[in-house]
Amino acid sequence: MLYYSRGSKTDNITPDEVRAILKEVFDKMGKKNRVLALPPDFTRFNSYAGPITEMVYDYYGDTLTDVMPALGTHSPMTEEQIRTMFGHVPMDKFRVHDWRNDVVTVGEVPAEYVNKISEGRLNYSWPAQVNKLLLDPSFDLILSIGQVVPHEVIGMANYTKNLFVGVGGSEGINNSHFIGATYGMERIMGRAKSPVRDVMEYAKQHFISQLPVVFIQTVLAKNYETGKMELKGIFIGDDFECFQKAADLSLETNFIMVDHEIKKCLVYLDPEEFKSTWLGNKSVYRTRMALADGAELVVLAPALKEFGEDKTIDGLIRKYGYKGTPHTLKCTNENKDLQDNLGASAHLIHGSSEGRFTITYCPGPDMSREEIESVGFNYGDLDAVMAHYDVAHLKDGWNTMPDGEEIYYISNPALGLWAYPDRFKD
Repeated sequence: MLYYSRGSKTDNITPDEVRAILKEVFDKMGKKNRVLALPPDFTRFNSYAGPITEMVYDYYGDTLTDVMPALGTHSPMTEEQIRTMFGHVPMDKFRVHDWRNDVVTVGEVPAEYVNKISEGRLNYSWPAQVNKLLLDPSFDLILSIGQVVPHEVIGMANYTKNLFVGVGGSEGINNSHFIGATYGMERIMGRAKSPVRDVMEYAKQHFISQLPVVFIQTVLAKNYETGKMELKGIFIGDDFECFQKAADLSLETNFIMVDHEIKKCLVYLDPEEFKSTWLGNKSVYRTRMALADGAELVVLAPALKEFGEDKTIDGLIRKYGYKGTPHTLKCTNENKDLQDNLGASAHLIHGSSEGRFTITYCPGPDMSREEIESVGFNYGDLDAVMAHYDVAHLKDGWNTMPDGEEIYYISNPALGLWAYPDRFKD
């Protein structure tokens, strides 16, 4: 059911309008006794989910008993991050999602179905896992809150991904990531429908249809004249139609087609948001379809301190590196540690250039040249590179340097998907 739908490329929905929209929808839903909110974590700070969660609390008060950020495999939020993102929502309402221990397998998507939607690439069943809190029958409303934006694993972020990955379990997360990686990122990114989405839609319909889940989905875009994020759309509902509408607007709003292939791309990773290559490799995922053969991707990562946000995953990245699909699949076939963590295998594939372009990471003081080069990236000196390319004076998009060099600058890779038309495969 679609409760509310509004959005366009030219829209800029105000906080007062959002508050009124939520009141209208919640009033129609009627009285609730106990509400659970599932917003994203701090890595999705620009999703508008923080203010919406505050508004949910303002409407429901103590009826909103639990707020569980959809961490997926990310590190738990700090109190400072919670306060920054969620404002005056009381701290005692927040719960930490433990993706390794606090999950329940609600069903298995058959191997035959996985084999079919992966076009014969895989032949395993997929465990549909969610945090056990979602199964508490005393909840009569579960609000899944988040942003629909192009995504490397599933095509478009949010909707069922927020349930089966955001508050999902290790096996389900790992195996779903591997489905996307083997099927091919460039066949998935920017699509509402994908093999990974099909698996999760199957699980939603067959295993958790009884849960009172309502999705509040946003679409945002950066206004490059003001430098501010603008809310372009808000869509509220409990089915695929609601998600499809948000995905259509996101594709229109967040998909940037370049007029010629990029030979040198400079990507900046905000220190508040990006501290690992697990997240920072959005600079690779989101630009690869716009990069020319032999292009140079330079990633400015001043707060980089680790590869994976989980100790186990970090160790696997350090052990196997970003060395391309054939190498990663071979290592996965031969090593149980990767077989037990297929999400890491998928990430290693996603973060590789496959030898088509170079990736130069420029970390701050918390990561060494040796560490960067050990996983297969080139190393760049952050101070020297930023002295030559002063990001304070670069605009998002094409820039011509004083020496005549043309570069393409991206101030936040999480906000869009870039492609050259000939490389975007329908």
